[in-house]
Amino acid sequence: MSYFASNIKLLRKRRGRTQDDVAFALKMKRPTLSGYENGVAEPGIETLVLFSDYFKIAVDTLIRTDLTKLPESQLSQLERGFDTLIRGSSLRVLATTVTPAEEENIELVSEKAKAGYRTGFADPEYIRILPAFHLPFLSKQKKYRTFQIVGDSMLPIPDGAWVTGEFVQDWLMIRDRQAYIILTIDEGIVFKVAENKISQEGLLTLHSLNPLYQPYDIHVNDIREVWKFVNYISPVMPEASAPTDQIFDAIRNLQTDVKDIRNRLKSGE
Repeated sequence: MSYFASNIKLLRKRRGRTQDDVAFALKMKRPTLSGYENGVAEPGIETLVLFSDYFKIAVDTLIRTDLTKLPESQLSQLERGFDTLIRGSSLRVLATTVTPAEEENIELVSEKAKAGYRTGFADPEYIRILPAFHLPFLSKQKKYRTFQIVGDSMLPIPDGAWVTGEFVQDWLMIRDRQAYIILTIDEGIVFKVAENKISQEGLLTLHSLNPLYQPYDIHVNDIREVWKFVNYISPVMPEASAPTDQIFDAIRNLQTDVKDIRNRLKSGE
């Protein structure tokens, strides 16, 4: 059973908007909106996404949850954009490919393919043309995809590395201080360490391993896919860290220099 008609009518009235107001904002005719609210017209997927973006509530929630039965506290939270019911798998069916033996492929998204993936991620025909391979040590019960990353924001993982991720269905299960590949509306594919604030604020705070890059927030409505980091492949050898003895020697030399400066200041030199 779909609660879409009653839900959009409820949300519109709680915002104090007329049908004309909402229809104008969504660039549709008022009779069309009236048809959706009265349940005499069925919206397509593009229209569902329009309403989802307008009310900041997941498509799945608009369709399957009777908002009239929710307590005021939870309904208010939803209206502020903090949809605690959001699940990555509920927003769409993952497009994937399999072998003749019905085993999941690992599709490869190169840097050149990223622009196409940004719009074609849900298109089975697009996913089908991506190169695919297998890693025998990964679970056959999980879905993986590999993305090429660029830049130095996640050093020591080098520029151009191939990063493999496991598909995340439930975004509330994103764990703090773990790395994820995230497909976003505005930035495309990003590879970051996540801080999960979805339940409280409807946000993920994304951090880089490179301290030169500042963390930033992204709303769940701007996310399309999430993949948990599993491993990476790169032909680049990581730079060796300085040996411990060299680090200690450098610290001792610095301490000696500081002591010298203090002695000179005391003697008035």
